[in-house]
Amino acid sequence: MSRVGKSPVTIPQGVDVSIQADQISVKGAGGSLQLPQHALVKVTNSDGKLSFAPADESREANAMSGTIRQLVNNMVVGVSRGFEKKLTLVGVGFKAAASGSKLNLNIGYSHPVNFDMPAGVTVATPTPTEIVIKGANRQVVGQLAAEIRAARPPEPYKGKGIRYADEKVAIKETKKK
Repeated sequence: MSRVGKSPVTIPQGVDVSIQADQISVKGAGGSLQLPQHALVKVTNSDGKLSFAPADESREANAMSGTIRQLVNNMVVGVSRGFEKKLTLVGVGFKAAASGSKLNLNIGYSHPVNFDMPAGVTVATPTPTEIVIKGANRQVVGQLAAEIRAARPPEPYKGKGIRYADEKVAIKETKKK
């Protein structure tokens, strides 16, 4: 059996998990998330712990038990604590401004770059060169951060661009005569 799938998911106080035949629903202070039930994985709730077991002895069922366990764990953590990604803008004149559900970036192009936030995701700009993305769905937060970074990825010679707050950019040496 999958090593990840063997460990149960503990449900914290204030989080409600309901398991139906077709989906798993998790509700908490951060919102509610749903995941379609997979036919190869049996999910059971006992004493505030979710257990995941393969439905048969196939390799696919074994792999899916670990995958579904981690997806449900991410949902539980998301609705209780939430996820966040921090981005940093590096470059002269680069700035970000958040207004409502929109993010406006001035990142060296002749036009501003605008992003609309999906439902359940908030964006804040504590300083003009920092972006903080928060939400309950880990996949949506990570995907949005990747799309914002892709608007101007860090270049290798001066390091200008949008990078994750903990990202190290290797600066190349310029060509010599």
